Amino acid sequence: MPKIAVSCDEPSLDAAVDPRFGRAAGFIIVDPDTMQFTYQENGQAQSMASGAGIQAAETVIRTGAKVVLTGDVGPKAFQALTAGGVEIVPNMAGITVRQAVERYKTGHGAPASEPSGPAHGGLNMPGGGMGGGRGMGGGRGMGKGRGPAGGGRGMGGGGGMGMGGGRRRS
Repeated sequence: MPKIAVSCDEPSLDAAVDPRFGRAAGFIIVDPDTMQFTYQENGQAQSMASGAGIQAAETVIRTGAKVVLTGDVGPKAFQALTAGGVEIVPNMAGITVRQAVERYKTGHGAPASEPSGPAHGGLNMPGGGMGGGRGMGGGRGMGKGRGPAGGGRGMGGGGGMGMGGGRRRS
């Protein structure tokens, strides 16, 4: 049986399965035949403003695991894992790593054919999504918002109102 990666928050078979694949604290990489395991931290992906799922997928692929047991996997992580030849078994949150591996070994838990979680465009932080832009005449209007949906692009073209008419930049 191939090595299995399980999203978790600490290096123990009795740790809870982390429901968030991309932002999990780490992954237990377990040999399901012997239950011997190693722990791979996911710290770099946890602190990323966006792209955490893809980074976590690359981490898992480098371990040689061919199966991921987790809660939810977003579309970008799903695509990266699938391209790397890794089978994804979602909906394992709420149980321990050991229980998830045992469920998988006994045929419980179906491999996903599509992402099980929503797309995330960055950290879920409050804030505007329309971007800054410079406005008042010379603005470029391409500020990056950092709102809940993440990465919203500013709208203005820099025409400016009231303070000198401004110049359009293209």
